[in-house]
Amino acid sequence: MSELFDAVDALLASRAALPPPAERKRLRAAHGLTIDEVATALRVRRATVSGWEAGKTEPRPPERDAYARLLDKLAQLYPAPAGTTAPAQDATVSDTFTAAPAPAERRSRPTGQAPEAAAVSATENTPTPAPAATVPVAASRPAPTTRPSSTSRRPGAKKAAPAGTPAGGADPRFENGPLAVVDVKDGKVLAYCTGGLVLDVPAKSIPALVDWTLREAKLGAPKLSGPGKDADPLLVLTEAALERYGLPVMLTEEERLAGRLPEGHKVIKQLARAEWKLTKRGFGPWARIYRPATGSERACVQLCIPSWHALDSRHWGAAGQLPPAELARVLGVYASRVMTPRGSTAVTGLELMTALHPPTRASAPDATGKRHSEHNPGSLGKDPVDCAPCEAPDGHPVLKDLPRFHVRGPEEKLFEEAYDWARPMTDAECTLRHLVGIDVNMAFAAGANGLTVGLGTPTHVKTPVFDPKLPGSWLVDLSHVDLSRVKVGKDKWAELDASLLPSPFTPKGDHPSGPAWYATPTAAYAQELGYDVTPLEAWVRYENGRFLDGWYNRLRDAYLATMADLGVDADLAPADFLAAMNGYKERDPDLAIVVSAIKATVKGGLGKLRERPRGEGWRPGEPWRALSRPTWRPDIRAAVISRTRINLHRKIVKHAAFTGQYPIAILSDCVVYAADGPSPLDFLPYREGKALPGGFKLGINPGLVKHEGTQSVLWGEGVREQFEFAELNLARYIKDGTVTDADNGE
Repeated sequence: MSELFDAVDALLASRAALPPPAERKRLRAAHGLTIDEVATALRVRRATVSGWEAGKTEPRPPERDAYARLLDKLAQLYPAPAGTTAPAQDATVSDTFTAAPAPAERRSRPTGQAPEAAAVSATENTPTPAPAATVPVAASRPAPTTRPSSTSRRPGAKKAAPAGTPAGGADPRFENGPLAVVDVKDGKVLAYCTGGLVLDVPAKSIPALVDWTLREAKLGAPKLSGPGKDADPLLVLTEAALERYGLPVMLTEEERLAGRLPEGHKVIKQLARAEWKLTKRGFGPWARIYRPATGSERACVQLCIPSWHALDSRHWGAAGQLPPAELARVLGVYASRVMTPRGSTAVTGLELMTALHPPTRASAPDATGKRHSEHNPGSLGKDPVDCAPCEAPDGHPVLKDLPRFHVRGPEEKLFEEAYDWARPMTDAECTLRHLVGIDVNMAFAAGANGLTVGLGTPTHVKTPVFDPKLPGSWLVDLSHVDLSRVKVGKDKWAELDASLLPSPFTPKGDHPSGPAWYATPTAAYAQELGYDVTPLEAWVRYENGRFLDGWYNRLRDAYLATMADLGVDADLAPADFLAAMNGYKERDPDLAIVVSAIKATVKGGLGKLRERPRGEGWRPGEPWRALSRPTWRPDIRAAVISRTRINLHRKIVKHAAFTGQYPIAILSDCVVYAADGPSPLDFLPYREGKALPGGFKLGINPGLVKHEGTQSVLWGEGVREQFEFAELNLARYIKDGTVTDADNGE
């Protein structure tokens, strides 16, 4: 009989009554819930809830019954006003932003200060308008809610919780969000939080501000993984706040070069008297103020000072010039989707790796019931490991016995870098009208996805047998690989014009002339193309794992969610995708800043894996500060870059084998082809809306491509004649066609 009851319950749940889509969104927003929170509670994807609120899809059991229950409870709390209907609103608008305030006057941005990123689409310059369905409707933004930090919230004042909080709601310890922008208005110090909340700040000094933040502000964010640590609260100090607290609005040239205030500054003395400490980087643009942890309690606050150039305009655009409420929104979205910034985007990218894979965890209880710290499997551990000699950059201590001016060749040094390759156009290509650039989305993130990397120390192996699944560095001669005849399938060979292709084994595309060191993905690709790989020696890592998977997933989700908020969804048809990318930044310039910062987090985080000396009085052969980090891992960086370059070459080969078209220039993740028309659809092979398997595919997902820019063939020839350099890399200038100087490869 119970089975019959279960069947009846399931039948009822399948028809659970739901309000109209617009009302679903109104109810969620009325309670201050984000789409991410609802999705987490119902154990579905964010896009699924967005589809329900837009009326594109309907929930099915078992989620439908739970969703109906949620909406029913919310309807009791927030009944619709009599005689009104809930307004329809595009579901692609970011709900992190709908709860945020709008300043009375938006500060304009100088034209030249837009964030520049290598992967930005140049379809913004094409006249084709985006379809109305893909352009998000501007969200209404209520005025900020101001309250004293020590009192309870006003009735009805709700705010969105940051993504990543428990499904039951925001962590009460961090109910005011991960960060606040501290400003002074009409003589009062105010803290602008995410979600539109504004707190009164009673603190009259920096030490008091730190105390207030830890005792009353309820700022911070929950840890991203089980053994990890909660994120410390972040305070962003405006120029007015700096003046109020006795700090300089700008650093002197000497202070800027040192990256900090002098030790004798009065504010540093105030902190010392209050028994607060600063980290080794001192009181600079990203200052960390702390007291040593006692047990599980942490006492640390981080400061971000935009006027000291904490927010690099190359990655954060004009964020440093935004009004406090807008800056809180921008940093808040980044914090909820990536993590609370810990410094530059590069530093944050590296810190995200550690936050997702902490080096230690608590052990099982021993005989006395006590737990101990132990190695966390899958992490890089808490101690640095030495790299192999071939993986070491010039000047590394492992190379200190080399002659002073010795230059290592490919047989001594692993050199895995991104492409910088170009060739002259053929006569046939010169008869075409356009040069079209396509750019791989989040190319290096895609290269990290699913990649097995070494976790521990390398083992030197003489005359090894190559294993494409074993991460490491291999000394092997690949000069016998002939690109004129390669495998493009399991048992399928293709005849190609090798003179029109770059070699997959070198960044400049030159054919190797003898043994050289390669990361595993590069050597494995030679096997994939149908050629023998017989290493002479190797440095391999038997302890390995997919360390970067969680890092990739979080950054991918952050990127896709933010692009969806800008009207560029992951499931658009090719033509609709190109149209949606047209002018996407202008739909919400603040969100466009977040996109730029996310992409910079990927590239910068990977770059930090092989950070070089930064002054510090360093001399070749001596260790530098970065070497003391477990995350100083040039082998992991090399493996990601190797796989990214190989992924691109594989697509180029598939495209050439199917269409007979070859690239003219490649720069990192941008590829230029000659075509009869100005659009990528004029040369990318699509059949019934489906892309060539294994080739280039238009879309916003990492690894897919977007339009980078189009110039005329005459432009390309003119640039080369002007600079008298036949192999000038046109991919560097394809976006807007501006060439300011001769190409120097930088």
